[in-house]
Amino acid sequence: MSRSNSKGRFRKVVRWFHLWLGLVSGLVFFIMGLTGAIYAYQPELSRLTQPYLTVKEERGPYLPVSQLSEIAAKQLPGKKPTRIIYYAKDRAVTVHFIKRGSEPYYWAVYLNPYSGEVLKTSNTETEFFRFILRGHMYLWLPQPIGKVVVAACMVIFTVIVVSGLILWWPRNKNSRKSSYTLKLNASPKRLNYDLHRVLGFYASWVLVFIIATGLAWSFESVMKAEYWLFSGGKERPAPPKFVSPNPGHSTTQPALDKILFTATQSYPGIEHYQVRLPDSDSASVNIVMYLEEGKYAPADNLYFNQYTAERFTAQNWGLYKDANAGEKANRMTYDIHTGGIGGFPGRTLVFFAGLIAASLPVTGFYIWWGKKKKKKKKTVAKLTIIKKTPQRELV
Repeated sequence: MSRSNSKGRFRKVVRWFHLWLGLVSGLVFFIMGLTGAIYAYQPELSRLTQPYLTVKEERGPYLPVSQLSEIAAKQLPGKKPTRIIYYAKDRAVTVHFIKRGSEPYYWAVYLNPYSGEVLKTSNTETEFFRFILRGHMYLWLPQPIGKVVVAACMVIFTVIVVSGLILWWPRNKNSRKSSYTLKLNASPKRLNYDLHRVLGFYASWVLVFIIATGLAWSFESVMKAEYWLFSGGKERPAPPKFVSPNPGHSTTQPALDKILFTATQSYPGIEHYQVRLPDSDSASVNIVMYLEEGKYAPADNLYFNQYTAERFTAQNWGLYKDANAGEKANRMTYDIHTGGIGGFPGRTLVFFAGLIAASLPVTGFYIWWGKKKKKKKKTVAKLTIIKKTPQRELV
């Protein structure tokens, strides 16, 4: 078999996989691309559409965190606060109430940190961006089912993007120019083909990173492999768990207030941090200090005894400066996936990549449908010619 025939057969197989995997997963690709594009601008759009997220900055200090927690808990009797998130000085403090497993819920209470005023109590499951996120992560299916479907589709998307790049590759020097540019004055059919091929090529270089991080979220084995690769062959450790011994006596200052005071005093100038409250009588309090605004990877995790405010020392998943390359790679998963690693320009890049990704199943379907109709017309034309041809000419 000649080399050209071998290449032709290979491209034919690749095209077959690209086509049918695209047709099977096209709707999922469209949903995830569109919802991902919308969510890329979630911080800005939330502040524009949710006025209760903004407060007037004051010179005075915030109310103690224990007091804010109590105020929020009174809004949702029977529910326990799980985390408290602080943002900038002109932003509301958000207290989350999260329960997973049987009878799950996800509520949020937004407070003025200076006065304790309740700005809004919301079931986040009814919020727009929560709806968008559920579509992106679970396709609005029950979480156990949606997670499996999305994980399977992430593998399919990997094949689609790689096969698309193979099919895009110019066969000769003369076709290179058309592979990089859109011919806007072409026929609708040709323009649709270029939109799929050319825009797909440019978006693929962003989608490769988005899909890779999506695979890491979907499969624990991928996250472990990433850690192993970047750490030089080390096994990925589990997050630390500290036991908080109860000394049996109380102090004048609530331990939670002392814990947060200690943490914030150690990080002057940092305004974005969260308090993860203990989920049991023996668990620790986890304070997460975000070192760079808009990014979640560069963060220090601090752990404290919930009764005495004594600080624990974490061997892993603690201070960012102590993290090895494997841990940092794992931490960067969210920032890479959302584009936050590149700040606002990075999220803008993800926004356009998401829109293009959503368009690819549509343009790809019209390419396939057009070819199918063309074959059908050719078949009908051949049958018509045969019918009109005198029988003596066929003998």
